[in-house]
Amino acid sequence: MTEQIRQIAERIKELRDISGILTGDLASKLGIPEELYLKYENGEADIPVGVLFEISEMFHVELSVLLGGAGPKLHIYGIVRNGKGLKLERRQQYKYESLAWNFIHKKAEVFMVTIDPKPEDELLDFNSHPGQEFNFVIKGSMMTIIDGHEITLNEGDSIYFDSGYNHAMKALNNEQVKFLAMVL
Repeated sequence: MTEQIRQIAERIKELRDISGILTGDLASKLGIPEELYLKYENGEADIPVGVLFEISEMFHVELSVLLGGAGPKLHIYGIVRNGKGLKLERRQQYKYESLAWNFIHKKAEVFMVTIDPKPEDELLDFNSHPGQEFNFVIKGSMMTIIDGHEITLNEGDSIYFDSGYNHAMKALNNEQVKFLAMVL
């Protein structure tokens, strides 16, 4: 696992320890097996963004604190210059760049997501998390699968959905896709 995943795992463990919550209890609240949670907390498995979002909500900390270690400080407005968002090197399939990491008490998490093309037979990495999600395709085309429904989105297309349903995205036409994702 990457150093960033290990650091995120340490922050989660520290929050859980400080709060006096047992690993089994937290896993139960997250709706995942304790064995999987322990892999997340020990930095042995990549933690899906949805799980990180749920943990940040449970412990009342900004997602950016879990991801980067430092808390946001801006409260009137926050500017993130092109390419200067908080990079999340977490998963092979998706590259995330947090675009609102420096603003405190956000009502949404905003990411620029990049997906590189993969072989047709490669399995998709599905996830789900509480809330809703809005995606706007900036470059390329992608297949979005939500609860078994396959939707093709092209540049300029958008989708808003209940992110509690299993969902995944895949780059199409053997080209990289970039989209703006807002998690509410």
